[in-house]
Amino acid sequence: MRRQTCETVIDFIDSRSAMPRPPKSPKSPRERAIDLLARREHSGRELQRKLVHKGLAPDAANELVGELCERNLQSDQRFAGALVRRRINDGYGLLRIRMELSSHGINATEGQAAIDAETPDWPQLARQAYRRKFRDQPAADAKERSKRAQFLAQRGFPIDLALKVARADADAD
Repeated sequence: MRRQTCETVIDFIDSRSAMPRPPKSPKSPRERAIDLLARREHSGRELQRKLVHKGLAPDAANELVGELCERNLQSDQRFAGALVRRRINDGYGLLRIRMELSSHGINATEGQAAIDAETPDWPQLARQAYRRKFRDQPAADAKERSKRAQFLAQRGFPIDLALKVARADADAD
């Protein structure tokens, strides 16, 4: 009995996969942009680049992004705030966050406002990133401390802060 049920299910699935699917109607550029914004915040530059990649003329993409900005559907300020929060939670430092904001077309003033709104404690964040990476394993020597400081510098923490955190770990031992 059970085998017959399985075969019936398999036959049903096979018959459904053989059915032709109706073609998808192409989305308008506005619908495509709204779909992108529904998934996550995008900077104006990023949204324009994606629309151009999908075949929209650069001038039309720029105009559409401007219209979405006017209607407050796209906001570089909201994007900057979301990016700053995400990167802080991921353990990145000030320099890396500023660089990433700049790469997304966020000007320095808006970027700094988004960073200031989060009021991060950079030394504490550097210590957390250090502990998350190295746990309770003490650095064996100065060369190892240097490598660990370099890790923090690559994450976007200023080198003086990275060295301070690495030295504090060595002094704690």
